[in-house]
Amino acid sequence: MMNQRRTSAAGSESLRPVEASPRGEQSKPSRYLARAVSLHLDGKPGEALKELERAVAKGEKSSEIFSAMGHIQFELGHFEGASGSYRDLLQLEPQHPTGWFNLAVCLERLGHWQEASEKFQKAAEIDPIRVEARLGLGICQLHLNAPKLALGSFERCLEQAPEDETALFGKAVALQMERQLDQAAALYKSILKRNAESEESLTNLIAVGMANKDYEMVREYAERLLEIRPQSTAALEGLAAWASAKNDFALVAKFCTLLVSVAPQHFEGWFNLGLAHQKAGRFKEAAEAYTQAIRCKPDSAQAYTNLGIARQELGDLKSAREAYEQAIQLDTDAAGALWNLALVLEQAGEQDEAEKAYGRLLEKTPDAEEARFRLGYVRLQRSNFAGAAQAFESCLKKRAKWPEAQMNLALSYWKMGERDLAQLVYEQVLNADPKSLDAVRGLAALALERTDFDQALEYHGRLVDLGERSSEVLYNTALLLQKAGQLEDAARLYREAVEEDPEFAEALLNLGHVLKALGQEEEARSCWSKALEAKPELAQGYFEPSRN
Repeated sequence: MMNQRRTSAAGSESLRPVEASPRGEQSKPSRYLARAVSLHLDGKPGEALKELERAVAKGEKSSEIFSAMGHIQFELGHFEGASGSYRDLLQLEPQHPTGWFNLAVCLERLGHWQEASEKFQKAAEIDPIRVEARLGLGICQLHLNAPKLALGSFERCLEQAPEDETALFGKAVALQMERQLDQAAALYKSILKRNAESEESLTNLIAVGMANKDYEMVREYAERLLEIRPQSTAALEGLAAWASAKNDFALVAKFCTLLVSVAPQHFEGWFNLGLAHQKAGRFKEAAEAYTQAIRCKPDSAQAYTNLGIARQELGDLKSAREAYEQAIQLDTDAAGALWNLALVLEQAGEQDEAEKAYGRLLEKTPDAEEARFRLGYVRLQRSNFAGAAQAFESCLKKRAKWPEAQMNLALSYWKMGERDLAQLVYEQVLNADPKSLDAVRGLAALALERTDFDQALEYHGRLVDLGERSSEVLYNTALLLQKAGQLEDAARLYREAVEEDPEFAEALLNLGHVLKALGQEEEARSCWSKALEAKPELAQGYFEPSRN
C-alpha cells in the first residue's frame, strides 16, 4: 500500500573546499589580497570578494587570488562563480593540490554529478591519500546510479579511515541499491551503535524493512526515528505501512492523518489515507482524502480512479463518471478507470455509452474476459441479440466452461429465433451440471414455446424435483399434468401453487376445473369464487355462449 522512500544517499554536506596551504612568497605581495583578508576577518565577505575582483581586473591573476575568490564565493553560496574561479586557478596551476577537489565540491553542490565525479577522480589521482576525494567520488557515483563503482570508492576510503561514518553510510547505501539488503542493514546498525541518532541510518533501515516486507523491523526503526524527530515523514510512512500490513485501517488512517498534518503536500499520505478510509467503508472520508491527493498531484490517474470508486460507492454516479473520465484523459491506458467507467454507465442506465466503453476497453485489453461478458450483457439488454451472441461466443472461446456466458448465449440465440441453437447450449450446460436450474428452466420454456407438452412436462417435473417450487413453476407443471390427463397430480400441484400465492387466480380457477372433473364440485365452486374475488375480470364472458 505504502510507497517506499527513496534511499538516502551519503550526505555531501561534510565536503567543503579545502584552503590551500602557503606555497612560498609571491614575487610581489598583493595589496588587494591583503585588504580582502582583512575584510573577511571583519566578517565582510562580500566586500572582500570585491577587492579580489578588482585585483583580477587590474591584471593580478594569480593562483592565490583565484583560490581566495573561490573560497569566498563558495562561502556565499555562489557555486557557479566559485567553480569558475577554481577553473581559472587550474588553468594557471594544473597540479594544484586542492584545486581539483574544490572544483569538484562546487560541481557537486550544483548537482553536476558526472563532471564532479571526474574532478574528484582527478583530485584522488593527484593526492591518493586524500580520503575526502574518494568520498566525494563515491557520493557522485551513487547519484549517477552506479552503486558498484560507488562501493569500490567507499571501500578505498575505509581502507584509509575504517571508522569514517560517511564512508560506512555510503557503502551501506551502495549495498542497498545493489539489493544486498542484509549487508546494508548490518552496516546501518553498526553506525547506530556509535551514533544512535543517525536519522539517515534509521530512515534507510525503514526502507530495508519495507523492501523485505519485514514490517516489525519497519515498526522498530520508525518508532526510534519518531522519538528523535516527532514529525519525521519517513517514520510516519513506515508506521502506516506496518499498520497496513496488519490490515488495521483505523491505525493506517491515524498515521496518515499525522503525516499529512506534518506534510500537507504529501501525495502518498493523502492517497493512502483515502485508501484506508475506502477499505474501512468510509467512502465520504475517502473521497475527501483522494481530492486532497489530486490537489497535490493533479496528474495522478490512479487518484482520480480511486476518487471515482469512492463516489460510486456513495451513489454519486455523475461525479464518479467525471472522475473516471479524467483518469482516462490523463492515462489513455488506464484499464481500471475504463472498466469502472463502463460499470457506472451501465449502473446509470446509459447502456449505449456503456457498450462503447466496454468496446474501448477490449481494444486495449483483448483478453479482458469480464469486459467481454459485460459487453454481451449490455447488448442483450439493448435487444442487440446478434451482437450479444457474438460477445458470448467470444467469451466461450476463451473459457469453454463458463455457465453464465452459456446461459446468456442460449438466451441470445432464443431471442434471435434460433431455438435449436439455444436448446443445444442449454443441454450442454445441463450435461455439465445436471442440477442447473437455469438450464432446466430454459429448456422447459423452449418446450412450452414449441408446444411440445410432453417434453415441457418432463422439464417442469425436473424443476420441481430440484427444489424449484415457485408458484409459477408449480402452476405450469400442474397445467401440463392437466393437459396430460393426470388430474390428481395436477390438483396437488395447483394446491401447492395456491399455498405459495393465495391470490393466484389462474391457479384457483384451474384447480376448480380439475376438482370438478374429479367430482368434487363443491370445492370446485369454492375455488372459482376465490379466483373471481382475487381477479374479477375472470368473470367476463362467463354468460356468453362459447364460440367454436
